[in-house]
Amino acid sequence: MVLDISKSKKLKEKGITLLPALAQTFSKSPTSFVEGLYPVYADSANGSIITDVDGNEYIDYLMALGPIVLGYNNSEVNSAISEQLQKGIIFSLPHYTEINAAESLKRIIPCAEMTRFTKTGSDAVTGVVRACRAITKKDVILYCGSGGVWDDWYSILTNRNQGIPKFNKNLVEHFDYNDINSLESLFEKHKNNVAAVIMEPSVYDNPQNDFLNKAKKITHDNDALFVFDEILTGFRMSKGGGQEYFDVIPDIATFAKGIANGMPLGAIVGKSEYMKIFDDVFVSTTYAGEALSLAACVATINQFEQNDICGHMWKLGSKIKDSFNLFSKELELDAKCIGFSPRLKLIFNDSQGNDSLLYKSFFLQDLIENGIFMHPNTILLSYSHTMKQIDYTLEFIHTSMKNLKFAIETNDIKSKLKGNVAKSVIHRLNY
Repeated sequence: MVLDISKSKKLKEKGITLLPALAQTFSKSPTSFVEGLYPVYADSANGSIITDVDGNEYIDYLMALGPIVLGYNNSEVNSAISEQLQKGIIFSLPHYTEINAAESLKRIIPCAEMTRFTKTGSDAVTGVVRACRAITKKDVILYCGSGGVWDDWYSILTNRNQGIPKFNKNLVEHFDYNDINSLESLFEKHKNNVAAVIMEPSVYDNPQNDFLNKAKKITHDNDALFVFDEILTGFRMSKGGGQEYFDVIPDIATFAKGIANGMPLGAIVGKSEYMKIFDDVFVSTTYAGEALSLAACVATINQFEQNDICGHMWKLGSKIKDSFNLFSKELELDAKCIGFSPRLKLIFNDSQGNDSLLYKSFFLQDLIENGIFMHPNTILLSYSHTMKQIDYTLEFIHTSMKNLKFAIETNDIKSKLKGNVAKSVIHRLNY
């Protein structure tokens, strides 16, 4: 089966003349998928189904890069937005939905005594960096995570660092998860000048040997702030984020994806003694108080409090993970599914033991042709996915893995790939 994506291709030709990278985030650009086979532009979405401009429907396992946790076009969130829209979007005074949303976050997130709203996760983490430096009067940031936040303070360490002053690389360093020695050595290297440790509670690995508590203790022993980047762990691992799931409470945390089920909103939350700095630190933007997104946030959190949304994602994701790894073992394929069930990663190793984008691209083409939309690097679920959809998906995952195994054995992968090999969006540099 070959998809008809003629309208997508036609729009792509127009888009090339108007839109750099053809998308407003690199991860949605055609080069991130099997270009030539994957659709390029969406038309609509409902629940866990996304429809492209050619009318093809797909079970979506990317969910807009993670913000859609309840499902597209969620009726309760839509109603909240519509109701607020009748009253207005943004005003010359703060709107009371700021209080409602902050109270909602405080109910479910352990460290959220106070909140500073932003529009994106990048805004939130960049705001935290500024706050931590202001509080501690220190400059260096130690980071651990997938690098999902791309503002200047972190991007200097990546291959997409053009336009960023070179001195920034002296102000942020990356340490390794579950390697407490790497963190200790950076504190020693930057003695008395570390403002904060900012880290994802986890990306795909479980903390070992009490790593999170040890990292928190070392941070506080060095008079720095301990911050969780919960852009992806929030509203997935647990309704209170990774800090609730692992029972390790940071001083401050950042949230975005999932906070308003797709409406543009981020948040810096934390203990009052630290959040008071935002009375003076310039983290200020006109649209952070935009009321439609805040109303969507309240409606989203209401559903998290009323339903076991994260539990549903854990259940479905566990079936994908366990089945994939069983298929891999049966087929003697060097592939595995890792991570936590609401946020999974597929790995296909080549003969050198490296995770292969060629192998992944070949694997994904069978799925997309059968109405299953996956990203090469991550699987993200929502409350709207069903077990029936998971069973359907696993059927074609199994078939695609068999086809990949045969193509590897016959050295026939490149000739049978119907589009371009997916490209990595970004990688970290080793300074």
